[in-house]
Order: sequence, then C-alpha cells, then structure tokens
Amino acid sequence: MGRNRSSCVLLLMVAILTLCFVSSKAKLKKLQHAPKADGSLRFLVIGDWGRNGADNQSLVAFQMGVIGEKMEIDFVISTGDNFYDNGLTGVYDPAFEESFTNIYTAPSSQKKWYNVLGNHDYRGNAMAQISPVLGYRDNRWVCFRSYVVNSENVDLVFVDTTPFVKKYFIDTKGHSYDWRGVLPRKRYISKLLRDVDLALRQSTATWKVVIGHHTIKSVGHHGDTQELLIHLLPVLQANNVDLYINGHDHCLEHISSLDSSIEFLTSGGGSRAWRGDEKGRKGEEMKFYYDGQGFMSVHISQIQLQIAFYDVFGNVMHQWNTSKFEMCAQGLGPNLEVEGPIVTKLTGSAARNGNKVA
Repeated sequence: MGRNRSSCVLLLMVAILTLCFVSSKAKLKKLQHAPKADGSLRFLVIGDWGRNGADNQSLVAFQMGVIGEKMEIDFVISTGDNFYDNGLTGVYDPAFEESFTNIYTAPSSQKKWYNVLGNHDYRGNAMAQISPVLGYRDNRWVCFRSYVVNSENVDLVFVDTTPFVKKYFIDTKGHSYDWRGVLPRKRYISKLLRDVDLALRQSTATWKVVIGHHTIKSVGHHGDTQELLIHLLPVLQANNVDLYINGHDHCLEHISSLDSSIEFLTSGGGSRAWRGDEKGRKGEEMKFYYDGQGFMSVHISQIQLQIAFYDVFGNVMHQWNTSKFEMCAQGLGPNLEVEGPIVTKLTGSAARNGNKVA
C-alpha cells in the first residue's frame, strides 16, 4: 500500500514538472495565411476606428474598399482600439455589427481581419473580443492577445501591448479594465517577452513585422511609450525586425530608426483624429506625419517592401520602399548582445535604462 502511494506521488510530481516545463516553453499561437501565387502579400492597416461609422469612420472604410480592390489585398490588420469608448460589453454586443460588420462592407474588405487589443478594448469585456463567438458572428474576425501569422516570406507577430503600460493599473482615471488572464502583470509581461523573442528567433521568414497597439516612437499625442522602449524594443532590435506597426496615436506616421533595421509606422487614423496635436521631433528619423484620418497599405514580395499612407479621400500622402539588398548594403543590424531565448545583455541607452519590468 505504501509503495503504491509513493508511486502515485512520484507520478504526480513528474506530471507537475512536465506541465511546468511545457508551459515555460509555450509558444505564441501560429496561424497560416497563404500568399499570392508569386509569393507576394498585400494588406491594409487601420487602427482606432470603432465609432458606429461616426468621425469619418465610414469615409475611411469606403476608401479602404477602393484601395483594397485596386491592390487585390489578402487581408486587413487592425492595430487596436476596435470599439470606442469602452470596448464590447460581451460577445453579443450590437456594437460589433454597428462598428464593424455594417461599416466595412466593400467586397475587398471581406477578407480576414487580424486584430490586436487596444487600451479602450480592455476597458470593456476584453475576453469577448478574443472569443471564437465573434468569428461565428462575422467570419472575418480573428483576434487573440498575442499570436503569429505566417505567410511564407513574411512573419507577422501580434503583441498585446496594453499590459506593458503601468499607468492603466495605478491611475485608472475612473475606468474599469478587464485584466482577466493578465494578472499578475509582471509575470504576464515577462512570459510574453520570452514568447515574442522565441517566435522571432525561430522565424525563417525574409521579413519580420511586429504589430502592437501602442507606439514605440511617435510625435503624436501620446508620444513614445516608455515601457515599450525599455522592454519590447530591445527584443525587436535583437531579432532584426523590419517593421513595427501600431495605432494609439490618432494619426499617420513614419519614423525611421538610425541604429537598426526597424521602421516605426503608425496607422491610427481610422476615425477621430487630433488635429494639431504634435510633439516636435527633428532629425533624419522623421519621415512623415499627418494629423488626420486615413489608413496604410503594405505590399511585400520576397525581396521588396512598399508602404503607402492614404487620407480619408484616398489620396496618397506618403510612400516608402526598401529591399533586403539595400538594408544589407547599409549594414543595419541589432545593437544588443543576446544569449538564449531572452535578452541578457544590452548596450547603449537600453543598458542604462535597464530591462526589468517595473
């Protein structure tokens, strides 16, 4: 009897240790999206949009349909703040149809929408937006906290940035946030950073694109997000990420990095914009800023990448392109030394700021 009990205890301990090991090696959910026959990928990016069609949301949606048809897009990316002001109340909230299904009605918009959560989405029922029920209500809708979409030459890594921002936990300003699945915050962020780093390290794609709601670099209303500068940016630099795409600031924006391969792109003009709300930034890194409504397009082939920003009338406001040949010629690379699945040594300003979750 005693021997059997000891055997059961031993088996239980082994099971627990195995579970802990598996969870510690857990990877981000990975989805596949087939590219075009020539290996290229074309998509639109919109952020900060869900207002029942108000504040020019419907006009932006119309132009997305026009440009999407011309480009023959494969899908749409949303950079978050999908439903204002306080997310969804549940999986059957009529706001889902009023701000999404009934607004983006163009034939070219009837493709998959890959979404991330923004801070306004967390003010409602955040679990509702990542529930499979929404996918049944509208089969375009795809949303998880953090995940990867692979399309052969391109890996798109979606990152849940809201939990990084400490003020949402200590100064709620009367708002109620849905932190289910996030607390304890420090553990959640540490694991997410490891998972993102692992996904990027394991990527064999030619192009690496990271999408989050919050800015890393911006001259808009919110400016730089310090927590992402300290914690997420070193991971992106270490893994030679090509684009970081975000919303949060209600503008269109392109900032280049002078010490890495990363281009910082803001597409947060899906509805209400903040005219004249700009923080000055000088130097070569500032490529484009528009404090109005609009969206962005991305066209990626095996060796070339092209982006364009459009205003609410469909006018091209800014274009930029690059190739892997150009980037290699410029000698752009990471400014970190790494070992294993997480950043262990930082250089430059990142080292002075430290990388411990506050």
